[in-house]
Amino acid sequence: MWGGTGAVWGGSRAVWGCPGAVRGGSGPGPLRAIARALRGRREAAAGGDHGELSFRTGPRAAPQRYNHKAQLEPSSTLPAPLTEIKSSMLTAKRLFSTSHSSVDPKEMKKFQLLAHKWWDEEGDYAALHSMNDIRVPFIRDTLLNMSSNYHLGSPLSGIKILDVGCGGGLLSEPLGRLGASVTGIDPLEDNIRTADQHKSFDPVLAKRIQYKSSSLDEMVEECMETFDVIVASEVVEHVADLETFIKCCSQVLKPEGSLFITTINKTQLSYILGIVVAEKIAGIVPEGTHEWEKFVPPEELQRLLESHGFSVQAVNGMLYNPLTGSWSWMESTSINYAMHAVKSGAGGPSSPTESLSEMESEQRSATAGTSV
Repeated sequence: MWGGTGAVWGGSRAVWGCPGAVRGGSGPGPLRAIARALRGRREAAAGGDHGELSFRTGPRAAPQRYNHKAQLEPSSTLPAPLTEIKSSMLTAKRLFSTSHSSVDPKEMKKFQLLAHKWWDEEGDYAALHSMNDIRVPFIRDTLLNMSSNYHLGSPLSGIKILDVGCGGGLLSEPLGRLGASVTGIDPLEDNIRTADQHKSFDPVLAKRIQYKSSSLDEMVEECMETFDVIVASEVVEHVADLETFIKCCSQVLKPEGSLFITTINKTQLSYILGIVVAEKIAGIVPEGTHEWEKFVPPEELQRLLESHGFSVQAVNGMLYNPLTGSWSWMESTSINYAMHAVKSGAGGPSSPTESLSEMESEQRSATAGTSV
């Protein structure tokens, strides 16, 4: 939207500013051409002899002129400049719409400014780079423990993973190197461009990973029960509607599929360390990255997951050491934590408690049937 050819603001052929723009260009300009075209369209519909118009572009004093002739009938398409404006407006509307969406426009604007910094291991995303040292083995080992299949050199081969809020691909790439087929989605097109460019340096990753500028809400329409695994790392504290987000995860995940989440607890300690120290003092992450009100306690996240058919299997505390730039596991979940949940199978129980109750019921029935 800001910058680039055909952009809403700035760049060549922009809506505002620069030669050939709707306002601010030299020569007659597309605005006058649009007016003539619309007037000619009305006359043509009334039976006039103005069905064909010539559009002129370029500087007024230029010796060469390019003619774009369009047959203007009642069913004809809009003139090109007006079509571009309409397309840009629709893009902007889709990008910043919050209706029935988990995407938060304010969060998108924040990360828009950092889209080009994803792969700077010493920069703003250094903590996320080092988080791979524990979150990737957590995902890998959990999935291997759940499966009897093991492919030497490619332990996650045959597993379809959806990386929600993939950013520049920091987690998608190591999962792809483990053999998984990864789809990374992010509502910011700049993030997707960065991710696409970086994976292109590795021919293996280019085949295993695909990136898409999309929200999770949009994926529901085309990917119902498609993925074996969903990864949402450092994402849920940025969404606009957490319950909608969890519901969408359930819809695109296969029965008995796994959901991995890493996020920040909502405690006084997380405010002090996650915002005051990390953002305002140490500068570990850019100031304004997080909002404490959107942090999610593990109890609340577990409740939401279970209400949408998930069974929580593990909750592990995480600790970041800013002096060493490294992450480690710990018992306390008072700051950061990782959670693994499994979606119930088709027609199966949604929690271990329900499963246990059913087993006890079956045992009672069996006992009653054998007693005389």
